[in-house]
Amino acid sequence: MQRPPHEDFSLKETKPHLGGGKITGDKLTSTYDLVEQMQYLYVRVVKAKDLPGKDVAGSCDPYVEVRLGNYKGTTRHFEKKSNPEWNQVFAFSKDRIQASILEVNIKDKDFVKDDFIGRVVFDLNEVPKRVPPDSPLAPQWYRLEDRKNEKAKGELMLAVWMGTQADEAFPEAWHSDAAAVSGADGLSNIRSKVYLSPKLWYLRVNVIEAQDLQPSDKSRFPEVYVKAILGNQALRTRVSMNKSINPMWNEDLMFVAAEPFEEPLILSVEDRVAPNKDEVLGRCGVPLQYVDRRLDHKPVNTRWYNLEKHVMVEGEKKKEVKFASKIHMRICLEGGYHVLDESTHYSSDLRPTAKQLWKSSIGVLELGVLNAQGLSPMKTKDGRATTDAYCVAKYGQKWVRTRTIIDSFSPKWNEQYTWEVFDPCTVVTIGVFDNCHTQGGDKNGRDARIGKVRIRLSTLETDRVYTHSYPLLVLHPSGVKKMGEIHLAVRFTCSSLVNMMHMYSQPLLPKMHYIHPLTVSQLDSLRHQATQIVSMRLTRAEPPLRKEVVEFMLDVGSHMWSMRRSKANFFRIMGVLSGLIAVGKWFDQICNWKNPITTVLIHILFLILVMYPELILPTVFLYLFLIGVWYYRWRPRHPPHMDTRLSCADNAHPDELDEEFDTFPTSRPADIVRMRYDRLRSIAGRIQTVVGDLATQGERLQSLLSWRDPRATALFVIFCLIAAIVLYVTPFQVVALLTGFYVLRHPRFRYKLPSVPLNFFRRLPARTDCML
Repeated sequence: MQRPPHEDFSLKETKPHLGGGKITGDKLTSTYDLVEQMQYLYVRVVKAKDLPGKDVAGSCDPYVEVRLGNYKGTTRHFEKKSNPEWNQVFAFSKDRIQASILEVNIKDKDFVKDDFIGRVVFDLNEVPKRVPPDSPLAPQWYRLEDRKNEKAKGELMLAVWMGTQADEAFPEAWHSDAAAVSGADGLSNIRSKVYLSPKLWYLRVNVIEAQDLQPSDKSRFPEVYVKAILGNQALRTRVSMNKSINPMWNEDLMFVAAEPFEEPLILSVEDRVAPNKDEVLGRCGVPLQYVDRRLDHKPVNTRWYNLEKHVMVEGEKKKEVKFASKIHMRICLEGGYHVLDESTHYSSDLRPTAKQLWKSSIGVLELGVLNAQGLSPMKTKDGRATTDAYCVAKYGQKWVRTRTIIDSFSPKWNEQYTWEVFDPCTVVTIGVFDNCHTQGGDKNGRDARIGKVRIRLSTLETDRVYTHSYPLLVLHPSGVKKMGEIHLAVRFTCSSLVNMMHMYSQPLLPKMHYIHPLTVSQLDSLRHQATQIVSMRLTRAEPPLRKEVVEFMLDVGSHMWSMRRSKANFFRIMGVLSGLIAVGKWFDQICNWKNPITTVLIHILFLILVMYPELILPTVFLYLFLIGVWYYRWRPRHPPHMDTRLSCADNAHPDELDEEFDTFPTSRPADIVRMRYDRLRSIAGRIQTVVGDLATQGERLQSLLSWRDPRATALFVIFCLIAAIVLYVTPFQVVALLTGFYVLRHPRFRYKLPSVPLNFFRRLPARTDCML
């Protein structure tokens, strides 16, 4: 594949005109200072009175039409009402205003042609300007005029003003930019909204034992297990070891539960009577509202629950049971854990579930979503390519969604959002999507992803405004593609420097993750359940934040196998080890006297450190300090961004990308799957060889004292005795000097053959002889 030009994917620093300039006394600069000001003409249509009847029956079905040049917005109409109330706001972008007159017409809805009732006309030069936080402009009554500017019957209450996107009327207003959008669903789908993730808890169900079970076949030993179901999550214990009517398990089952708790925990005790046949011995339902909540590792009280043949539904009259089987359990909601719903590498929130355990915030993150440039066409509408773009940003539990800019490859949002920050080592994620629901039509349509940006707060300097244009990169089966650029302004303000510095000494996750750690498989399963719950709850919001959007923001598929990602991680490891390899090569050059002056200086430094060993650690730390101060001159001045070369995305093989985008389980033909399987086998064979070599070296170390090779162990034991005596009678400094000078000896005193200790070590036995 041809490699795209690297500069295309670079981050660009910009200098936008934020806040509309620092105008003295303009309080907008302190509240909306990370975006460019956008001027709008606002028209609030409140209500009308005394409207004349236009039809035969003497009644009217009024609606208001707000007209400005070629733009026209209409309110909903009322049936047979002469005193209607609308309370709707219309916003017209000043950049697109080409008229000097604003007309507000009232019309009567009719089957054939709508009748004109009256109008109010405004000269735009006379419209007042409003700057928040001024109070909203009070609407006034205006007498209607006919087309000849003569007084007509009826009055209309209006407010007209010039404002910016900081106006509180802006989010809910009808926008002239979206004049093509129709229907209530379509309008709600394009507006900006703030969403909150549901509060998630880990639910721990400790199944201890059951008593007095009543299997149908009393002649056999029951094989009993417990199955627990919460929503769409189902887990089961192992089959009890003691096969009796009083089985024991003492096993933990972990679930994810979300507030408000809508579904109870259903437990069933089942007996495996045949390989594919289970008999239910009893069930019980536990409402989560009444479950104990714990904040630390102290165990909660256990309880006995009656097992019934069927679970009682709320409202049913419960039959009195004289005798019942019982199950003994300890159930609690864990408030001391953080429920991981994001990838651990890109977490935006690390606080425990219980609010009582939260620490105070350390600062504020402000994000200005300014605009995008050069977006790719995402769909065709009326035979031409178009994009209806909106942004979603997530940090902590708060999700924000900008309004959708209709039919634009260079949309301007200029919306600003704020989050409280509790940990600097967190990541804010901004995604750009194409809205496929502007007409409120296909409910099953998917919003296409345009790109994503991640910004780690710890890489930002405090109180500095970062304005950059980030490339929007998406990996397709055909390769990496730049879908455009998004222009962001970011500022991280620290409220307490001491608290923030103190955070670096604290554990990354709440303490319960370390006192009672969950297994890797548990965390993986629980994260999957948490992302499903979050996406389901946000999809039920109005307007919905769709499942595909939530999953893209939460990196749901990041754990799937990818040859490209595996290569990238291998090169990352090599990059980390390259420093050690460079030090090793430098030391080899010193030992081989490639530069005699440097080698002599190293001899002198070594001599000083041996004579004065108390200088070793201070020298090491002073050297690290000097390196850090030296590198300060070249510190990164820009936040990190998606790197195609680091990700091995710019030269990935098409077949590797096709494999990465394959479904799970695979949907590819058998010959392709066979080829990929053979490729994986060859890679795994190399890994297997490396792991075997590592095991061999470790077993050789163990065999030094194991007497597996009696002669080798005897030689090593005798050597240890002689070394102990020599080191006891010889001062340590002398031994260190002799060892150092021997290692640094001149090449004419060296041999090309391996050294004696290495020869001895390689001859030691390993357990490879015992391998089949």
